[in-house]
Amino acid sequence: MTVEKPLSQGEFIALIAALFATIAISIDAMLPAMPEIAATLSPDAPNRAQLVVTSFVFGMGLGTLIAGPLSDAFGRKIIILLGSALYVVAAIACYFAKTLDFLLIARVVQGFGAAAPRVVSTAMVRDLFSGREMARVMSFVMMVFTLVPAVAPLMGQAVIYAAGWHAIFLVYVVFSIIILLWMGLRQPETLAVAARRPLSVAALWAATKEVFSSRVVLVSIIAQSLTLAALFATLSSMQGIFEQRFDRATSFPSWFALIAMVSMGGSIINAKVVIRLGMRKVVTRTYAGVVVLTLILLGITSAGLMPEPLAFPAHILWSIALFAMMGLSMGNLNALAMEPVGHIAGFASSVIGAIATVVSVVLAVPVGLAFDGTARPLMAGVLVFISMALLSMRFAGPARR
Repeated sequence: MTVEKPLSQGEFIALIAALFATIAISIDAMLPAMPEIAATLSPDAPNRAQLVVTSFVFGMGLGTLIAGPLSDAFGRKIIILLGSALYVVAAIACYFAKTLDFLLIARVVQGFGAAAPRVVSTAMVRDLFSGREMARVMSFVMMVFTLVPAVAPLMGQAVIYAAGWHAIFLVYVVFSIIILLWMGLRQPETLAVAARRPLSVAALWAATKEVFSSRVVLVSIIAQSLTLAALFATLSSMQGIFEQRFDRATSFPSWFALIAMVSMGGSIINAKVVIRLGMRKVVTRTYAGVVVLTLILLGITSAGLMPEPLAFPAHILWSIALFAMMGLSMGNLNALAMEPVGHIAGFASSVIGAIATVVSVVLAVPVGLAFDGTARPLMAGVLVFISMALLSMRFAGPARR
């Protein structure tokens, strides 16, 4: 069915946020299930249950490299619909998983399918907006998107109590089908036929050289890789920290919801200030704040100077700052990177997203597996990642309005 009438900006933002939310719900709803998965499928190596998160992200990174060029050649809408359909099939396979290895393989495929709605939706935004206005729109997207991580762990916990952890994958099926119908019936194609690029080796090679010849694109890839590494390492370790360090496994979904809701303030602030300050200043100041906070808390904790009654509130504060950083950085970094390559938005979004995602997983997995029952390995990893991201922003070049 061909749709001609464009969506209102509000509905378009909501749809893009829902497409982004495919990733959030696929990760965050699994967090309360990790102890159950470990006990059921990996009792001898419970830490391996963390790979349910990173395997999905790894598959998403691989799919990201393919979805964008296909969307440049065939249009945005059809690629999102096909990717979502693959996501549904893989979710059904996850539901029937009897071993951890089979589950991890199915999660890789699920992530591969989820790459299309994630990366091509960014290209859709770039088709319609650019520069600071794109950053502003992405801030509103992140605002709506933040609501999903707030409720996903609670939803996952409720599903586990009602029907077991396997049933979470049926929720994914229903969620994706709803998005498929919304996208198919309401959203017109954003890439005109005349603007499409042939899927040829020569064209892809030329686009590759163009992407990697841009300094701001390279800096954005580095910063996004390090920022996502901090996020995925946190998501991998977070449930274990609440359970083993603070003895709050049962209330973890509620605390996660609180963290997500409060950290939504990062996106709200970004939407208000990015037009005036620009993407570089907002990202740099955000990184600096997170580095200082992490350094202080890690130093106090490692020195044994943290009073026990303050340990949990301090960890909640740090977690809020870390998640708020996403709203103040990722949309801006995407807008920075996409500004000079809007004419190859699908391909550029794929390359940027694929490299950032795969590299972030490679960096995050060792930090997650280093979990020792405390937050120190995670904080040390985040400190290294965000310090390097802050340093990389010095090479982004002069700002342009």
